[in-house]
Amino acid sequence: MINGSHDVIIHTANSLILQRNLPNAQLILYPDSNHGSQYQYPALFVADVTRFLDANVPFPTEKDTAHDR
Repeated sequence: MINGSHDVIIHTANSLILQRNLPNAQLILYPDSNHGSQYQYPALFVADVTRFLDANVPFPTEKDTAHDR
């Protein structure tokens, strides 16, 4: 998740709650930015999204999670 530190639409506290409750969630907070943080930090945003998309982290399959039942 990416959020601005001064976002008044999706408050930072709500993003922190999501991060704590979603498995493997990562939160990036851009400083002194609001709901349009991706426009305020375009180069950083592209670098962060590229790093996320390039990550070689497979999604769990039914077989991978069967031991949890």
